Amino acid sequence: EVQFVESGGGAVQAGESLTLSCAAPRSLWDGYAISWFRQIPGKEREAVACTSNYDGSTYFKDSVKGRFTIYSADAEHTVYLQMSSLKPEDTARYYCAALRGYCSPYPMAYEYAHWGRGTKVTVSS
Repeated sequence: EVQFVESGGGAVQAGESLTLSCAAPRSLWDGYAISWFRQIPGKEREAVACTSNYDGSTYFKDSVKGRFTIYSADAEHTVYLQMSSLKPEDTARYYCAALRGYCSPYPMAYEYAHWGRGTKVTVSS
């Protein structure tokens, strides 16, 4: 059952920016941590960023710190992932997912039960 709707993906050149959107259902908003994961074929899904509406905690993967920002629009039940200075290694399908509570220090995909279908990001050099 798809519960999130991701959008904003596309094909860009290295160094450019994209902002991804994740529209969440009301039932998965208050008290939840919303995370962005990404996955390339043959690799495990990895957490990129997280923001919690429960306690305000956040998480960023080391390789995106200083380049990616995550923020939420409460009235819209939408979480945004603002990505700048994109690199070819950022190419992946990006998914958002929800977990009740706070952002853990190392979010793992298996902890999350609610997912969207993802949006594809391609960064060329």
